Amino acid sequence: MSANASVQTSALGSTFVRSRLASLLAVFPLGVWVFVHVWNNLSAFDGADAWEKSVTTYAHPFAQLATAIIVLLPLVLHVAWGVGRLLTSRPNNVHYATFANLKYLLQRLAAVGVLLFLGAHLWLAMLKPRLVRGHAEAFADIAHEMRTHTPTLAVYLLGTLGVAYHLGNGLATFAMGFGVVSSKRGMRHADVVAWVAFVTLLALSWSVIFALYKSGS
Repeated sequence: MSANASVQTSALGSTFVRSRLASLLAVFPLGVWVFVHVWNNLSAFDGADAWEKSVTTYAHPFAQLATAIIVLLPLVLHVAWGVGRLLTSRPNNVHYATFANLKYLLQRLAAVGVLLFLGAHLWLAMLKPRLVRGHAEAFADIAHEMRTHTPTLAVYLLGTLGVAYHLGNGLATFAMGFGVVSSKRGMRHADVVAWVAFVTLLALSWSVIFALYKSGS
């Protein structure tokens, strides 16, 4: 094998490993945490005390630190890989107008939207209340914003839509990338699971938004 071929093989292997690692992190722990986080937010239907206990209260400071590490570190790694993919790959929907290419394009568009949404959400819901106001986000504050500030409501509706699609489609990609499915029938089943995950997560997320919006009155 020539030196150039060896370098190309090594580069392909490195890219393959990074791709599989990014896909794995997107599902474990990020995907699991997203479902748990949205589920906890459903306590908004039970009022302020229940929501703040489920979402913003930690039994011990180390629990908050552990959560930040478990979630934020994989998120940073996944974002770094995703930005690299966005800069080095281009959709080819014009030349190959297939459904698979459409899903690929939507996945990349959703990734950009999710990145912007998560940046705003982490700052407004976690960092700003603690760093500027000295306490965790209050239920009354976020409920008031949902009810009276239309841009906030729109950002959360569109942001959670992007998260739901990106994660749902990512489950199908994960299943194919790790060999969980390989046949055409298996891929169709993976697509069904992806759509079920997308619809379920979106329904739960918008239910939370509705509960907050309703409480804001």
